[in-house]
Amino acid sequence: MRSRVVSDDVRQYGSRSEHEVRSTLLELTRDFVLAAGRVAGVQRIAMLGSLLTDKPRPKDTDVLVTVGDDVDLSRLARLARRLKGLTQSRLNSGADVFLADSKGVYLGRICSYRECHPRALCRARHCSAVPHLNDDFDVVRLQPDLLAAPPLELHPAIVARVTLPDDVRQILVASVAMVSHNDA
Repeated sequence: MRSRVVSDDVRQYGSRSEHEVRSTLLELTRDFVLAAGRVAGVQRIAMLGSLLTDKPRPKDTDVLVTVGDDVDLSRLARLARRLKGLTQSRLNSGADVFLADSKGVYLGRICSYRECHPRALCRARHCSAVPHLNDDFDVVRLQPDLLAAPPLELHPAIVARVTLPDDVRQILVASVAMVSHNDA
């Protein structure tokens, strides 16, 4: 009997179409951006990663949030966990919300756990030192040039540094621009 080789995206998404995967990830990211933009201390929200390319079925959505010292990290973490949970439950996908400070220093990612306490699977270097922050620099560390000039900024203004796929422009950028225009 021959073993069947199954690609990673088929294993992850099954029979879901490219359109279903990408549009769902973009809609969930849009909802996160609009909500996170109202969190105290959030200075900038940007996107990174394969969702900004023509990759048919990206494995997740990647968001970079620049925060000030006055950020309401518990509220932002709640929104990030909601994004992660929805991408998981609807698509068997994921989401990463990366954090940087206003000086462009990478801080880590939003922790996946609601409450801090020691866990075998926690990769944070200093678990609970800053609630809701996963400083797992051994796993992920974003480079300063990416922090300074991410491919797509969505809040407070839209700045695209790459050519965006049509669905990103239609589902994400147009919606964020319309809400930002109406708020002005």
